[in-house]
Amino acid sequence: MQMNLPNKLTILRVLMIPLFVALMYAKLPGNFVAALAVYGLACLTDLLDGKIARKYGLVTNFGKLMDPLADKLLVSAALICLVDLKRIPAWAVIIIISREFIISGFRLVAADRGIVIAASYWGKFKTVFQMAMTILMIIDLPFGWAKTLTAAVMWIAVILTVVSLADYVIRNRKVLGEEG
Repeated sequence: MQMNLPNKLTILRVLMIPLFVALMYAKLPGNFVAALAVYGLACLTDLLDGKIARKYGLVTNFGKLMDPLADKLLVSAALICLVDLKRIPAWAVIIIISREFIISGFRLVAADRGIVIAASYWGKFKTVFQMAMTILMIIDLPFGWAKTLTAAVMWIAVILTVVSLADYVIRNRKVLGEEG
């Protein structure tokens, strides 16, 4: 299979995850700045790959499968590091990662029945807020207003996580119906 640019960007995002995690734990001056740069670049590839694929007609089955998986891997890796660093409560991460497993399972059942579940705006908003939240938590500014902003973005991300899950299930409830 020939790799087009969007698929290469998706693979690049996956390959950036170990570098990001290593930088989060490196005992070097500026490690969080470097980790933030890698994470930010990985988030940018998420924005670009979909736009390029749609604009130039480069949507592939590989991209449909791997792009959301790469997003889940990237955000989950960041969240797990942030729990370990005590920058986010574990309960929030459990909600976020649980939603991703549920939606992945839901999509597998749907695919088995020949149903394609497209991404929703709620899911896209959720991803944007999760990425913004993780960026703010990596930066970890010590100012009161920054802590308040980070907490607010975390709550919005968690709420959007639950809302997007409910939206997927309600809009696609036929997937849970009788065997076809």
